[in-house]
Amino acid sequence: MSKISEAFKNGKAFIPFVTCGDPDLETTGAIVREMAANGADLIELGIPFSDPTAEGPVIQEANIRALSGGVTTDKIFDFVKTLRADVTVPLVFMTYANVVFSYGIERFAAKCAECGIDGIILPDVPHEEKEEFAPLCRKYGVDFISLIAPTSENRIAEIAKDAEGFVYVVSSLGVTGVRSEIQTDISAITAKIRENTAVPCAVGFGISTPAQASAMAAHADGAIVGSAIVKLIAQHGKAAAPAVGAFVKEMKQALR
Repeated sequence: MSKISEAFKNGKAFIPFVTCGDPDLETTGAIVREMAANGADLIELGIPFSDPTAEGPVIQEANIRALSGGVTTDKIFDFVKTLRADVTVPLVFMTYANVVFSYGIERFAAKCAECGIDGIILPDVPHEEKEEFAPLCRKYGVDFISLIAPTSENRIAEIAKDAEGFVYVVSSLGVTGVRSEIQTDISAITAKIRENTAVPCAVGFGISTPAQASAMAAHADGAIVGSAIVKLIAQHGKAAAPAVGAFVKEMKQALR
């Protein structure tokens, strides 16, 4: 049984995202612990990459700050190991194919298992190319999480049938970032997913307010928020953990 399914046991899941090493790993550790203490059901940890194609300016800048601070993939693996001393919620990595590929796919998957990572999201790997990654992840018990976008249309069933962990439903076309409104018909997408899999689905891209989270989660099993949190971190720097904790608490309450 996937550990990720635990995140969806207590009603609608709230899934926050943080870029590891922005502004430094010590601060990221404090933020993750605040997230977990304030009701985050699963936490996405971004491994910074120099060319994050799915990200808008907010997360791109966080990637640049983290990389210029000297963060490496190995440092992040060691960091997750220390988190696992007291953080019990499921953790997934969000990064790009190149990061995993250059590290060595099998070596990367083995390290994920060793340090306590439950799943991996690679937004630049299309469904047709997942077989290069998914079997090696499976070998080490790491869920390879599929993304479904508004443009997936006739592929939704096929992607859902293969899904592991949870399905990441991309709410809007374009890159990540705060949006004033989300116009995609999420209910049509999630209905199609549910016809084809029992794996839970969570909606992300553009959610920044409790009202948006609640509206999106009405049709899905959870809501994912990244840019709104990364913005808070940019604003508060090394003192960001309490502000992020308060935000997570508010979002989780909206989902209840």
